[in-house]
Amino acid sequence: MKQSVKSLIGFTIGATDGVIGKVKELYFDDETWVVRYLIVDTGNWLSGRVVLISTEAIVNTDWDGRIFSVNLTKLQIKNSPNIDTDLPVSRQQEIQLQKYYPWVKYWGAGYYGGTSGEMAVSPGPLAMGLPRTNFTEEKTEQEKNADIHLRSTNKVMDYNIKATDGEIGDVEDFILNQTKWEISFLIVNTGNWLPVKKY
Repeated sequence: MKQSVKSLIGFTIGATDGVIGKVKELYFDDETWVVRYLIVDTGNWLSGRVVLISTEAIVNTDWDGRIFSVNLTKLQIKNSPNIDTDLPVSRQQEIQLQKYYPWVKYWGAGYYGGTSGEMAVSPGPLAMGLPRTNFTEEKTEQEKNADIHLRSTNKVMDYNIKATDGEIGDVEDFILNQTKWEISFLIVNTGNWLPVKKY
């Protein structure tokens, strides 16, 4: 099912025991173009606190009612690690979320993407001749220092798109495969170059 990312802004997030807030923006991995998190404004419930909810937590979508239902309680969300979304989300903060919630880790050796059909298998530590303890310690340190690849859809909108021979236009929206949470296309406003046309 294809959806405009802009059309998802303002969707209500329903926990198992009540409403927690509305979708403010989405975070996607700029290497795989898979949406990883919904950024949710909790409004008056948590005094405007913004929380990250993994797309993995979504169990049902009511398109007519504009509601994403998640398999989390309000208490779980209230007690979750506090992430400042005004700053880039670090891998260490993602590790904190992954330890707190029962979410599958999508980064690191042996895993690529996050949806069915995107897993890549790599040799395990013993197959590579490395002691398991050393491999684990090394991987953990690499994860702490890894370059983060999460991008905000709100911030990427208005990015300028350039062809090999000049500018095309600005990003206006994204087309999302909501089944896999993959961004399939960019909607580009060509402005004065191709008036009234978007691709």
